[in-house]
Amino acid sequence: MDRNCFGRLCLLLRERMGLGDRKYVSLEEQVSMLLSLLAHHKKNRIVGYDFIRSGQTVSRYIHEVLRGVIGLHEVFMSKPTPVDENCDDPRWKWFKGCLGALDGTYIDVRVSVGDAPRYRTRKGHIATNTLAVCDRFMRFVYVLPGWEGSAADARVLRDAVTREVDNLRVPKDCYYLCDNGYANSEGFLTPFKGVRYHLKEWGPAAHKPQNPQELFNMRHTMARNIIERAFAVLKMRWGILRSASFYPIETQTRLIMACFILHNFIRSQMQVDPVELELGDATVDLEDLDHANGDISAGPARDGREYVDAVESTPAWNQTRTEIAEFMWNNAQLRQ
Repeated sequence: MDRNCFGRLCLLLRERMGLGDRKYVSLEEQVSMLLSLLAHHKKNRIVGYDFIRSGQTVSRYIHEVLRGVIGLHEVFMSKPTPVDENCDDPRWKWFKGCLGALDGTYIDVRVSVGDAPRYRTRKGHIATNTLAVCDRFMRFVYVLPGWEGSAADARVLRDAVTREVDNLRVPKDCYYLCDNGYANSEGFLTPFKGVRYHLKEWGPAAHKPQNPQELFNMRHTMARNIIERAFAVLKMRWGILRSASFYPIETQTRLIMACFILHNFIRSQMQVDPVELELGDATVDLEDLDHANGDISAGPARDGREYVDAVESTPAWNQTRTEIAEFMWNNAQLRQ
């Protein structure tokens, strides 16, 4: 985050959330405390030492700014735009109506001994399973943190779609790309099972796609890789996501949410994301981000559109996937 971006963040917190300077601590210092905690995963004692403040002062202002950041989620979270007929991006132009990609990621947390079995992942880590949805520009659209690490990805997605408050809204004429950890259901397009999929399987030494299913899977993974890059940038930016923090699980969940929200804000305000540059081979054009601003795509429907309300595989949606694969294959054959 550069100086201008930091200043705009403080201005938003002043004007929209009512935060301000205190007698001895300016708002800029309060925000800096939270950012220092998130970026470097420092304990309160270390933050207090850096800012020459007591632990009580650090804790009070970190929680105040944290509430302010989360209160701005409707401003910072992105509203996705579907791929249209005029799209010329070679990764996305095959997926008309696609809004982006979704996946789950494990974030290490600390919990009580009694809760540890519920948060233990299949690899033995104590973590929370966080569902995240991003658009084509690596900006997060929806985040659902707090699920136990033992929960399956499909179960977390089903909860996100069916919950009454803060649910994931997917218009019935649109969809997201996701992997085979989810069902190929209306609104969620998965690759063909039992067919080459991962990018390493399509390296220089690998054969080119031999049928419509392989071609579909290759293009699917190239587009869906955007969510993996988004997770990589997110965890490189915020050190607190790379190891378990020292707060109660409720506070840890709020800190995770704040990291996603601030990630969106930084990408909308900075022309070049220095963290993404470290990854190399940038896959998004940050100049196209201005049209992606909007409200979070969650909550009850207010526009009269119909939204997906179940996550169940159907023959009709399987046929839709087959038709997309056949279209890709026929187009490729015509170009030869």
